[in-house]
Amino acid sequence: MKNYLNFESDIKNLEEKLEKLKDPYNEDGLSEVNTKKISEIQKEIDNKLTEVYSNLDPWQTTLVARHEDRPKAKFFIENLFDNFIALSGDRYYGEDKSVLVGFAKFNEKSVLVIGQEKGDDLESRMERNFGMMRPEGYRKTIRLMKLANKFNIPIISFIDTPGAYPGVGAEERGQAEAIAKSIECCMSLNVPTISIIIGEGGSGGAIALASSNKVIMLENAIYSVISPEGCATILWRDPKKMLDAAKAMKLSSKDLLELKVIDEIIPEPVGGAHRDRDLILLNVKNSIENSLNEYLNMNGDEVLNHRKNKFLTIGRTKGFINHLDDLSTLSMKKDKINILIEKILKSKKNLGIFLVVIILISLLLSFS
Repeated sequence: MKNYLNFESDIKNLEEKLEKLKDPYNEDGLSEVNTKKISEIQKEIDNKLTEVYSNLDPWQTTLVARHEDRPKAKFFIENLFDNFIALSGDRYYGEDKSVLVGFAKFNEKSVLVIGQEKGDDLESRMERNFGMMRPEGYRKTIRLMKLANKFNIPIISFIDTPGAYPGVGAEERGQAEAIAKSIECCMSLNVPTISIIIGEGGSGGAIALASSNKVIMLENAIYSVISPEGCATILWRDPKKMLDAAKAMKLSSKDLLELKVIDEIIPEPVGGAHRDRDLILLNVKNSIENSLNEYLNMNGDEVLNHRKNKFLTIGRTKGFINHLDDLSTLSMKKDKINILIEKILKSKKNLGIFLVVIILISLLLSFS
């Protein structure tokens, strides 16, 4: 049974009508398939999908990113990689089933694959904790990322989480510290890292694994510091204002590419990734291939500097500094006049002389 979103009611009606035409024996008085009518309705469905999905607002995009039938990390891992060997445990506390981690082959080359998994039905979603990782999950990924770094193995992550798990037990076991350590680990690796946001990229739960050389998003995925409902509750005390929040947060792939927070958008089939899984698999595979090829001729230091400079560049082209020559510092570049003025202002003696000079210049100008 297909699941439809609230703005897909017209599409739902057309597809139900199409199914009845394809099975005429369920209808009284019909005994043959009307192929012409089927073609007309199919064309109408395609046109409607194109019309609806070319004009999605940020909140509708959020709903598509959360769609029940959307391909999950497990689907991509099973269909894109060979000989995947899942590894478990953080060697401190236990296993976190909300994240799948293991070594595999991609085009006959070894890679480490990380996937935040939400689950496909109620039972698996509860087992996977709806993709919300606990501290042991992050510590597991840290352990295996360091192992991949030791053997010079690239890392590919599939991001799909509403955020890190906020439960009491997770906080007691050091959730914030685990996320911080995961970000630190990601930023210090000497191997190429690629993160693909396939659904929701929520808060620190996502950035803990998305601090990568290349951050890629599926067309209808979202990536934000908080959910639209959470943002609306904080700013307006009204979770129903999620559309306003979603617009303000710039969480869609187009907005984030324009802001240079992400590096690439993978196009989805019309109607979302769940409508043509073979096509989205092909698009994701091509993107991973191209991304890995970019780093083939880079050594470890070059890969590390590429990642560092990528994040230091974000937000610096809108007036923070005049030049991007020195990306190793976040300080603002200053000219010689500004430096001289700062030195004068720091010294009380110089400050007095400076004020006297300014007053004399003002008096001379007023008499002239």
